[in-house]
Amino acid sequence: MASSNVADVRPNRKGSAFQSFRQLVDSVIDACEPIVEWMIRLSGWSAIVFVLAIFAFVFAQAFFVFENDSMIPSLWTKLDFVEFFTSVKWRPTSVVREQYGIVALLAGTGAVTVTSMLIAVPLGLGAAVYVSEFCHGKTKETLKIIIELLAAIPSVVWGFIGVAVLGPLIIDVTGSPIGVNVLNASLILALMSVPVIVSVGEDSLKAVPDSYREAAEALGASKWEVVYRVLFPAAKNGLLAAVLLGVGRAIGETMAVLMASGHKAQIPGGLLDPARTLTATIAAEMGEAPRGGDHYRVLFLIGIVLFALTFLVNLIADVVVKGIKGKQNG
Repeated sequence: MASSNVADVRPNRKGSAFQSFRQLVDSVIDACEPIVEWMIRLSGWSAIVFVLAIFAFVFAQAFFVFENDSMIPSLWTKLDFVEFFTSVKWRPTSVVREQYGIVALLAGTGAVTVTSMLIAVPLGLGAAVYVSEFCHGKTKETLKIIIELLAAIPSVVWGFIGVAVLGPLIIDVTGSPIGVNVLNASLILALMSVPVIVSVGEDSLKAVPDSYREAAEALGASKWEVVYRVLFPAAKNGLLAAVLLGVGRAIGETMAVLMASGHKAQIPGGLLDPARTLTATIAAEMGEAPRGGDHYRVLFLIGIVLFALTFLVNLIADVVVKGIKGKQNG
């Protein structure tokens, strides 16, 4: 009888100890919950804070100079903003008169970006559809690995490819006197943007429920009709995000464009003309610009223009998406 009583007590003691430990853990979790919630909120707001801090830094570097612990406006009074936004002449080191006009830089950026997207968007979306809907097994895994490897190639290596491979090829095929031009930079940027478009586009297509595919196939739709009439409309937001990421990659790319575009400040008259982009100008001239000088601050002002361009692209995309949703709901 005594042994049975001891056996009955031991499980009770174990159960009570486990219950006490569980209560302790629950109390600790309850105590830490406000801290965890605060940290999550802080993480969410930190992205906005970082963007605002970067913009404030670039703005301060562009428009103000610090002397004797006082902040003195610089470009507000020295720079001709009308000339800055309307002139094609970029002569920051001219002995006669320094000229800061970004029209040629904007034209070069636009030409390279638009041309590269005309190549990258169809190629990237087509590859995303193939990988998501038509490719299976080892072939699919191999293609995904290759796409990831393309995304991992450094920008300077792409620049070398543009100079050493595409440049001579463009000269041989087109008869152009130079091989570094808008076409060269656009091809390089297209190859750099395709992995981003493929990855995000494939994820968007995979997120469409299989019931959509099955319902369309049950109605007699072919594979391509399912893609065009069902998957594309259902995944349009994700596909648009993929294209925007590709555009952002093209606008923000620096080293490869610097090496492959010819780096000449002019409005390109065609694909075989050299050009210069905003980002390449900052990268090429920031190291030589005297700190605190007008040239130095104009380069930061170009950074603000890049901020504005990126914001404008995102705003247009948001308006387009809302317009599409409004038409569908209507």
